[in-house]
Amino acid sequence: MFINGLAGERFAVRNSGARAVVEGIGDHGCEYMTGGVVVVLGKTGRNFAAGMSGGIAYVLDEEDTFSSKVNKELVEVSELSQSLDISEVYNMIEEHYKYTDSVKAKRILDAWDSYKGKFKKIIPTAYKLILENLKQEAEAKAASK
Repeated sequence: MFINGLAGERFAVRNSGARAVVEGIGDHGCEYMTGGVVVVLGKTGRNFAAGMSGGIAYVLDEEDTFSSKVNKELVEVSELSQSLDISEVYNMIEEHYKYTDSVKAKRILDAWDSYKGKFKKIIPTAYKLILENLKQEAEAKAASK
């Protein structure tokens, strides 16, 4: 889903697998999310990620204010550091631009090197551990062949 503009409160609540790009949301975004990927290219309201148990969200934090809006009870917030995360965010924004002709997406893509450091990755702590365990098991299985 690609939204050229803002969404209201509770965007992606109970998302269980959808991939979405939106340019800003109200309060309680990604609440109770269990799967999928959400990219927010703008401001969020308060209580972001409350009860989030799965999936990944990426938020553009241009004003460095996001940390006060996220509910950190079940999630951790980090910078984009892994090349897989960086390419996923870039590709989703590129697809958003393709389908919506978003001025904001175009601005971000054109200056990607200065924008990529302003994104935050939000992932539930338990979900992150599961993904890491699955990756290690796959690598061990591949090494034993």
